[in-house]
Amino acid sequence: MIEVPAASIAPETLRAIIESFIVREGTDYGDAEYSLDNKVDQVRRQLDRGEVLLMWDEVLESCNLITKAQWQRYLADLNSSDNAD
Repeated sequence: MIEVPAASIAPETLRAIIESFIVREGTDYGDAEYSLDNKVDQVRRQLDRGEVLLMWDEVLESCNLITKAQWQRYLADLNSSDNAD
């Protein structure tokens, strides 16, 4: 996977990626309901703060959003599997 700077993506394309992620991730289970626009804004702020990363998977040829913690776990797992060989 390759990290893609969100700033390098056209705003309309980035919004479409974020919307796809939100729809794919499912339903809210919190106390408050948020509109799609609110959710897009929340994810955009997380991208801006570096809490969420835009990743390109060259094997699947697709973009996805993951948390920084998920990325760090992925790298740690990759590193530990390399060391196991």
